[in-house]
Amino acid sequence: MANVGILGAGTWGIALAELLHKNGHQVTVWSVLPEEIELLAREREHRMLPGVKLPEDMKFTTNEEEAVTGKDMLVMAVASAYTRETAARFSSLAAEGQKIVNVAKGIEEGSLKTLSQIIEEEIPQADVAVLSGPSHAEEVGRGLPTTIVVGAKSRETAEYIQNIFMSEVFRVYISSDILGIELGGALKNVVALAAGIADGLGYGDNTKAALITRGIAEIARLGTAMGGKFETFCGLTGIGDLIVTCASMHSRNRRAGILMGQGRTYEEAMAEVKQVVEGVYSAKAALELSRKYDVQLPIIEQVNAVLFNGKGAGQAVKELMLRDRKIEVSDASWQE
Repeated sequence: MANVGILGAGTWGIALAELLHKNGHQVTVWSVLPEEIELLAREREHRMLPGVKLPEDMKFTTNEEEAVTGKDMLVMAVASAYTRETAARFSSLAAEGQKIVNVAKGIEEGSLKTLSQIIEEEIPQADVAVLSGPSHAEEVGRGLPTTIVVGAKSRETAEYIQNIFMSEVFRVYISSDILGIELGGALKNVVALAAGIADGLGYGDNTKAALITRGIAEIARLGTAMGGKFETFCGLTGIGDLIVTCASMHSRNRRAGILMGQGRTYEEAMAEVKQVVEGVYSAKAALELSRKYDVQLPIIEQVNAVLFNGKGAGQAVKELMLRDRKIEVSDASWQE
């Protein structure tokens, strides 16, 4: 049995807390919000995960020392915009070699760092890993079969985390490509906004398939330029995560995109979704990375234009369709 601290009491943190408890581990959930912890301790249920009952021996706290001290593993489950702040809060409390698994997805605007890079910067003594893949909290909380990937610097750490999370309903693969895993998870949220916008405009399956296919091409193009492995973008944390985020109404990015396609601003869409829409925070960073690495990302460019430059969603789609003619497979040879 492992002693695990969950830092963040959102839907994903709570779903993983329930999974780990069912796996026989001791779980303590921390949040900076007293009202959130009081509600969870009293109701034993997260309001966004109705029907997922939390056991009486699961601990809830706002005390930082209680959340971290003596823990075999910490799960960083705060929204990407709060990763640096939360990591800094726990920096002096984390033990040397403390295993920290980041489960959020995003790229920090300005620094252009991935979330694991931020955690390593703020908690340099930690052994930082990532967990990602096609995994909605609503389904993990209900015990529906899910498959994800753990990325770590050492095989030993990857296998340790794999063993803690693995269950009959939660299959875990391991990988050394932390960068590729994180880029796939962050960039797919931006493409999911585009898929939602297309749905909001009333477009069909043809459009969705095109956005998913060309979206993964953009993600892989940038990801490999930055040093990620192409195979990663063909796997669970690339095309797998992109499919589920573009197709499901569990996806807050797709839901926000639908509202924007119907004419809402991104601020109005986020207010209506009532959850953090990670793609909004990653969109600018993705565009900056495309310029830094001289990589074309036409879908992500148009999403930025809709989000921040006032471009109409219909016009953005039209410009995507009327781009210069291209060849799909660049190294294909022609028979003369």
